[in-house]
Amino acid sequence: MATLETVVDGLKLPNPFVIGSGPPGTNLSVISRAFREGWGAVIAKTVSLDASKVNNVSPRYAKLKSADGKEVIGWENIELISDRPLDIWIEEFKKLKDMHPEGILIASIMEEYNKDAWAELVGRCEEAGVDSFELNFSCPHGLPERKMGAAMGESPEILGEVSSWVMEAATKPVWAKLTPNVTHIEDPARAAFKAGCQGVSAINTIRSVMGVDLKTLRPEPTVEGFTTPGGYSSRAVKPIALRMVMEIAKVIEKEYPGKTISGIGGVETGFDAAEFILLGSDTVQVCTGVMKFGYAHVQKMCEELLSFMEEHKFETLADFKGHSLQYFTTHADLVERRKARKEAEAEAKAKKMVKADGEWSGDDFVKQSDALARN
Repeated sequence: MATLETVVDGLKLPNPFVIGSGPPGTNLSVISRAFREGWGAVIAKTVSLDASKVNNVSPRYAKLKSADGKEVIGWENIELISDRPLDIWIEEFKKLKDMHPEGILIASIMEEYNKDAWAELVGRCEEAGVDSFELNFSCPHGLPERKMGAAMGESPEILGEVSSWVMEAATKPVWAKLTPNVTHIEDPARAAFKAGCQGVSAINTIRSVMGVDLKTLRPEPTVEGFTTPGGYSSRAVKPIALRMVMEIAKVIEKEYPGKTISGIGGVETGFDAAEFILLGSDTVQVCTGVMKFGYAHVQKMCEELLSFMEEHKFETLADFKGHSLQYFTTHADLVERRKARKEAEAEAKAKKMVKADGEWSGDDFVKQSDALARN
């Protein structure tokens, strides 16, 4: 019988569906709800040492809808990391582990370019009992003036250095969350792996401007008539996320066997999850999807992923992880493959042509005549 249970970097998960860092993991109440609904793991909203510098605004979301207005295709946010004091988070981490001892609780952390600050943050979270860390090197809009988030993640050198600081301090598994707003996602992935991170999470949101209101002529989302570029998520980003996950998986295959990927980007169904796993993901994260469908949606996604596995007779996630990577090649190779197929077809057709009168058949007479005719 197929099972969704998996072990990733020593973390035992009941299924590969992970709450992505953001509003769905913003306090004890919602994280506890996620565990009760059966999510494989929860990544809390990103914390830092000094939350007093974090000031969110409203409105902070904008949606791109289908032509009929019934489906949300894209979602932009200009939301920052947690504005709640770290002391409160530490207490809630402790309570969550008491309430859900089997639940995998992952702390998303972000700090300035300061080794001591990262070490302190890691230490305090570990003392609170978290099971793992995700390093937020990828928030595309928040706190760039403090050189945080994507301001770090866009530089493989800085990402690697900060990751090494964390690896010196942490005793729990560490994933580096990568920004897609780079030319080659392989470079920051390599930097994270070289620094010792057990895995990477990819991708965070894509830097974007949702659109302009043609009545007010103001870009969305509008705050006091103004806005700032935000992070784009939901179904529209899935093809980009799949491509980047594939590229990272290729690096792991050749250079860093054993490293892991938590795939993110437009996952809303179990079938979406299957695609990410086929391209090398060990787990899949859902954030915007929870905001669209709620916490109980994980149950449907689990059912869909199991149905896919049963259809193909896969018993575990490992049975098909990375299976589809073998089908990627270069464009030049595609040209050669197409050429070879045409040559093979021509050769087969030539073999079917009548070469002597004794080969004519009453049953295949018309086909044999057509084969001899010039196309």
